[in-house]
Amino acid sequence: MTAKPHFLPSAGRFLVYAVLVLASVFFLLPLYAMLVTSFKDAQEIRSSALLALPHALNTAAWSTAWSSACTGVDCQGLRPFFWNSVWMVLPAVAISTVWGALNGYVLSLWKFRGSDALFGLLLFGVFMPYQVVLLPMSQVLGWLGLSSSIAGLVLVHCLAGLAGTTLFFRNYYAAIPNELVNAARMDGAGFWQIFWRIVLPLSTPIIMVALIWQFTNIWNDFLFGVVFSGTESKPITVGLNNLANTSSSVKAYNVDMAAAIIAGLPTMVIYVLAGQFFVRGLTAGAVKG
Repeated sequence: MTAKPHFLPSAGRFLVYAVLVLASVFFLLPLYAMLVTSFKDAQEIRSSALLALPHALNTAAWSTAWSSACTGVDCQGLRPFFWNSVWMVLPAVAISTVWGALNGYVLSLWKFRGSDALFGLLLFGVFMPYQVVLLPMSQVLGWLGLSSSIAGLVLVHCLAGLAGTTLFFRNYYAAIPNELVNAARMDGAGFWQIFWRIVLPLSTPIIMVALIWQFTNIWNDFLFGVVFSGTESKPITVGLNNLANTSSSVKAYNVDMAAAIIAGLPTMVIYVLAGQFFVRGLTAGAVKG
């Protein structure tokens, strides 16, 4: 006799779903509180509960946070800091990803004497505290004439992310069969031909991992931004800190919340749109080898 399918979830599955839903609510609760507060005016914030919905969608705090909030003595909002971060993140992410891909390609498929030792030395960069390199990095930027500039921040983030991207690509490329590369060599393909025509087309999952990883780390960085930036090159994390710490007669919590969401919005959008590719890339071999 054929058993009837069970349409209702089992008690164990129901418990797992319940725990996941509760964890999601707990995780998203601060974001919800920030979002509803950003749409309230000062009077409504004082008179209503923290989690209460606003009576109307008041976008004045968002406009203030973007274009007119004071960050110290400057009252231009987060707009200049946002664009500083954009001009910093785009080249830094692209350069560090390409650089890591080339390093991983060489260290996995074009091994030479001492390549494993070199890879081991590169791994120190993954675990080294960034505070250790602040002084020597500032000296290097001074020698290159890149102090307090967006170009200097791009260089710093490329160097800081190089160890991580190299690790990702090296472990991913280690899973590519050597026979594939050897066959291409026998057919006369050189270093760059193999990379562009064979290895790179197979690298989409790990490229997505590196891009998302680097974008998140660089956009959210505060330490390098506050240490190496100048008046005209501060990233959005520094601008958000200055905005939140600027004293006034009445604390504008709605403006602070709107500013925090503006600062975190690009990374949230990246993970919503490309988060599945990040997981697929990791499971495809980014942490193997």
